[in-house]
Amino acid sequence: MKRFNKLKMLLLPALFAISLPVLAMNLQQAMSALGQAKTQGLVGEQANGYLGVVSNSGDAANIVKLINDARRAEYAKLAQQNNIAVADVEAMAGKKALERTSAGHYILLDGNWIKKP
Repeated sequence: MKRFNKLKMLLLPALFAISLPVLAMNLQQAMSALGQAKTQGLVGEQANGYLGVVSNSGDAANIVKLINDARRAEYAKLAQQNNIAVADVEAMAGKKALERTSAGHYILLDGNWIKKP
């Protein structure tokens, strides 16, 4: 019985570690879930070029983190290619994102989340 408990104690962390990648969302899944998250009012666009969490429900925070990480990397690449500051790329991307946001989806204006008319 002692041997079984010891084995169980060794295997449990290993099984948990193996299952983490299955539980974690990847960028592809986040991109697929983004439209629905925006429609549900969970995430919105910001003038800084990044997504923000409007309502921390479901996978909203994971979606925002994964997509923002990808955006951050792309902005850095574009800034380097064009010899401009990352902040300039972020500002341009944010302006476009706010313009392209569909009516009824959330945008952050003056520190407040509002539904775009």
